Amino acid sequence: MFLDSEMSRIWKEYGLESKTRFNTPVTVVQRVDPSSLETDPDTDPWKNGHARWTINDGREGVFDAIIVTVGTCGAPKWVNFKGLPDGFVESKRAKTSHTGEAGITNDREKSSDSDEDSHSEKRTEIHGTDAEGEAFTGPILHSSELDSPEASQVQGKTVVIIGSGASGVEAAETALQRGAKQCVMIARDDKWIISRNMFIDVLIAMQPFGREMPLSFIWESFLQKWHYRGVEDLVPAHRGLFEGTPVVNDNFLSHVRSGACLYIRGDTRRLTSNGVLVNTRTRTSHPEDKGEEKVIPADVVVLATGFERPSTDFLPRDLFPEGYSQPDLYLQNFSTEDWSILLTNSSYINAIGTVGHFHIGIYTRILLVLLLDAGARPAPKDMKLWVDLVRYLKRGAKGGALTFFTYMELTIWLVLFHIVRPDRLPWLPFVLFGWGVLPKSAK
Repeated sequence: MFLDSEMSRIWKEYGLESKTRFNTPVTVVQRVDPSSLETDPDTDPWKNGHARWTINDGREGVFDAIIVTVGTCGAPKWVNFKGLPDGFVESKRAKTSHTGEAGITNDREKSSDSDEDSHSEKRTEIHGTDAEGEAFTGPILHSSELDSPEASQVQGKTVVIIGSGASGVEAAETALQRGAKQCVMIARDDKWIISRNMFIDVLIAMQPFGREMPLSFIWESFLQKWHYRGVEDLVPAHRGLFEGTPVVNDNFLSHVRSGACLYIRGDTRRLTSNGVLVNTRTRTSHPEDKGEEKVIPADVVVLATGFERPSTDFLPRDLFPEGYSQPDLYLQNFSTEDWSILLTNSSYINAIGTVGHFHIGIYTRILLVLLLDAGARPAPKDMKLWVDLVRYLKRGAKGGALTFFTYMELTIWLVLFHIVRPDRLPWLPFVLFGWGVLPKSAK
């Protein structure tokens, strides 16, 4: 209710109704030919200017800047496992086409309440079987469907969840809340799971280096002894805490401790008529290492296989030259070729942070500063230099310099944005807190 009322307040306060276009897919963003503009603005980023833009057919007019907020999660990702019923993927794609076409990939993983006594009933028995047979005959859901009426099919059932990322963890929690007898998670790779304890999360996010460091074992050991107590076998053996986005959840490990959720490390081979064939492995193994093949019985299968990453192909390709495409952007969000293109949370891959909204306002206000103050604008060579410097400082970081960052590292970027250019310092209160600049209507 609070969220609804706050959205309504903002909607009315900023007059968004007349400024919003629903059911309007963006197909192309184009630069405006300077000769077609009524005035003669400088549109060359190399000369302290910036391009002007139109969207789709240009009917809405000319824009000074574009903020891309498509995020990182689009349509559900449907993995084409063997053993899916004929036409299953196609029908699911058709069903979700109103929110964007769901993709098919062969990558295995890339995201009334029952009481505790109901979880102590008969547990799943695992047995070895040669199961190159028929397609799975029970319900198959994507993790995103567990909030839909179809999720009632999990009540009193054994639910096998394929996937161990954030989607898998939330799927297990939701299925148990909806009355599943037991959940079985099939984890191809172990992920770090941290508590929602604000104090602990802030301290973890204060690591300033944005990568795994020699002393990172201190936090990893603390989490193993505190958060993973009793289920230490789930601690990742080959992944550092600062090498990927951890799953933030307070309840999943408790479900594993109680037996309500069974955690199986292994590779999904196929669905069978009554379960899932899995190559089960030990903690120290790697995906696809030799293990023992077993059939995991299932009444319901949930595919926690994540979501397709929304495309930004509507933007001009020359905004992202080789070596400077997402996530290797200026301040990780601005195109290095023209700062008037801001990809807020659309180039993000992995991070550890505590709050997801402060930086959104800060990045928007940086864009406004660059629009208002020509002297504060970076040239393309300066933006590329920033990316190159971060890559040099974080050379050797797993996955790349800007594929992972901490909130403290992000804070350092934003502070240095002002310090390295003292002429930007007067804008610091506005960028950080929104102080000192008012729209014309409020003056």
